[in-house]
Amino acid sequence: MCPPHLQPQEMQSTNTRPMTEDDTIPDCVPSDTLSLAAYAHAFGNLHPAILAHSLRVWLFAKVLAQREEPEYATDRRMHLLFIACIFHDMGSCSAYNGSQRFEVEGADAAMQGLLAPHVAERDAHDVWVAIALHTSPGIAERISPLARLIRIAVIIDFKRPAAMRFTSEKEVEAIEAEFPRGEIEKVLRDAVVDQVLGMETAEASDAKAPAATWAGLMVRSKRANPEWNGVNKAF
Repeated sequence: MCPPHLQPQEMQSTNTRPMTEDDTIPDCVPSDTLSLAAYAHAFGNLHPAILAHSLRVWLFAKVLAQREEPEYATDRRMHLLFIACIFHDMGSCSAYNGSQRFEVEGADAAMQGLLAPHVAERDAHDVWVAIALHTSPGIAERISPLARLIRIAVIIDFKRPAAMRFTSEKEVEAIEAEFPRGEIEKVLRDAVVDQVLGMETAEASDAKAPAATWAGLMVRSKRANPEWNGVNKAF
């Protein structure tokens, strides 16, 4: 499938790696206009390993939705699930490296650049919440069905033991064969931590990665192990 030529104008300008006619969109991406625009924007901004992670999250979430939240497996709402998946780590890229937590930056990017002009306010808010809370265990699983799908799919991809009952070894192998893992744990850690360490003041760093958050834990581990270049010891 050729890349879409129509994207929301405010999103086009931030793409650092625009799609060309030689780039193909994976068959798993929904064919509606918003999903295609969301994929093109993710392709243009996310590190390839983070893009592949986001697509794996989408596939895990879609299968889970078919079993437990079938409304998000229908054409009427599937685009909301896809956008939440493909944008959940958008705050890790340079285009959205703002002063807020990376989860919030990604949620705002989806809301302001893609959702707000095109979907109902309640649906847009549900996507915002799902992205903003995807690293918040115990909250994301209960605040909304969409947030629960995203949270569980994310921790499936990172092979957290509590989540593996929602999938199977065969399913994981098939999805990872389609979108290989690469060094996602290291790539995502580096992207998030480098943003925080690049803030101009300690106060700004603390605001971007509060101590009790996932990013805060990654930063604290990096500072405690500055010479370590493998997967973050707190991941």
